[in-house]
Amino acid sequence: MTPSELPYSDPSRLAEALLGDGYALLRPQDVARLAGCTLADLDALAPSWEHLELDNYLKDGGRYRRRRHSCFVDDGRDLTQVPHRAHWQPVEYNALHGGMHRLFAPIAPGTVAQPAWRQLLRSLGAVCSQAKAAQPWYVEAHQFRIDTADGIGRPTPEGAHRDGVDFVAVILVKRAGIKGGETRVFEADGPRGQRFTMTEPWTLLLLDDAAVIHESTPIQPLGEHGYRDTLVLTWRAGAFQGEDA
Repeated sequence: MTPSELPYSDPSRLAEALLGDGYALLRPQDVARLAGCTLADLDALAPSWEHLELDNYLKDGGRYRRRRHSCFVDDGRDLTQVPHRAHWQPVEYNALHGGMHRLFAPIAPGTVAQPAWRQLLRSLGAVCSQAKAAQPWYVEAHQFRIDTADGIGRPTPEGAHRDGVDFVAVILVKRAGIKGGETRVFEADGPRGQRFTMTEPWTLLLLDDAAVIHESTPIQPLGEHGYRDTLVLTWRAGAFQGEDA
């Protein structure tokens, strides 16, 4: 499936797509337009993926994932970074790594300080508020690099899953020298689903976490080495996971 054949959503009807289909898929230029910036502004964020830290929590013993993680609150007027905290998910949503307090290196201050970062997160938070009543959103941001140094990399080692939040965005930042990495989205309680491969930087998938499950298939190198960079954002009402237990 070529980029032009992907099941893209009408960018003017993102909230409706989330509520009706459980997901919305945006072209890179529509992501930039939504954020009120240029693709060049978004590209300026990409070099920070060269400085991620090894994920030492993988239970399969793999060394294929590098990441950084930071948390924010979007109150509808501003986006505020909160003191650095561990990432936590219940086992009901992540059978492989749930129940663990995983403390990752924070996202670099220079990345968070770029206007495109704030514009991207705030614009997507506004879509979440359109789909669900406007309220403070507890936002977690994850920079991921999945590499093929050991022959195979697993973007979602936990398999098809939900995240235990309200909304999830999966944004492709770059893919280089790989095959695989197909994105799969299925109804949580039904037969419908979509499969496609995001190849263009800043293609964005936005998910209603209660309505669908999602996964990405493993990646393999086309040559000596390859990798896939993504930005994963989650929005949750009320509190960060683990704070309202």
